[in-house]
Amino acid sequence: MTREVVITKNVKIGGKNPLVVIAGPCVIESEEKTLALAEQLKSITQQLDIPFIFKSSYDKANRTSLNSYRGPGLRKGLEILAKVKTQVKVPIISDVHQLKEIDEAKEVLDIIQIPAFLCRQTDLLVKAGNTGKPVNIKKGQFLSPYEIAPLTQKITACHNENILITERGTTFGYNNLVVDMRSLVIMRQYGFPIIFDATHSVQLPGGKGTASGGQSEFIPYLAMAATAVGIDGIYIEVHDKPEEALCDGPNSLKISELPSLLKKIQKISRITQKGNGK
Repeated sequence: MTREVVITKNVKIGGKNPLVVIAGPCVIESEEKTLALAEQLKSITQQLDIPFIFKSSYDKANRTSLNSYRGPGLRKGLEILAKVKTQVKVPIISDVHQLKEIDEAKEVLDIIQIPAFLCRQTDLLVKAGNTGKPVNIKKGQFLSPYEIAPLTQKITACHNENILITERGTTFGYNNLVVDMRSLVIMRQYGFPIIFDATHSVQLPGGKGTASGGQSEFIPYLAMAATAVGIDGIYIEVHDKPEEALCDGPNSLKISELPSLLKKIQKISRITQKGNGK
């Protein structure tokens, strides 16, 4: 069993708590669309009685091309996420890329996310850890699950044990990722809640030359498989029209397909949790 990380009064991850869903569009496209998607996601998860955390990025600093859409930026993006938090009344997670972002981001975010490509950046981890906020470390595509332990120690050294670890696939040759389900078991042994990112795991990095591709048709299968292995949360990027998304559309799930998938995951999770003594 993993430790319990308290996000808000009503949302707790790990321990004996039920599976949590972290969902939202890859990047903030507009205030109107972001609020609408957050409302839809809240409605879907409420109907299923699933704890929900909204995710979206104010800046995607690691896009393949210089011309790729990155988002509205720190200030405008945080303003929009703050409105989601106050109007929709859901907790918020987003990623930080630079030290200077953290002081402003921590005033809005309930969880500070460390992007996969930056997961070994000591100064970034330490500053995030020193906020006292929960920190979600996305395991780099270039790391084994065994290499995550030292990264968590950079945060616990700040007297912060509110850590989440997210699996998002491992580099497998060129422009491809593979998910080793053993990593979920291995990383769980470190005692922190484990999240599975079902959408970035089907990404084809740089697969389109100037942008990443994806195989969204495999999202449900990997999501259900990871849940069966045993996880504390599922991470899913969604969009109303993935084919028109400004970022990561090919590996996003159409929001209309989310309810049926969550119902399946919920059933599997209940069985898994009983098997784990929850």
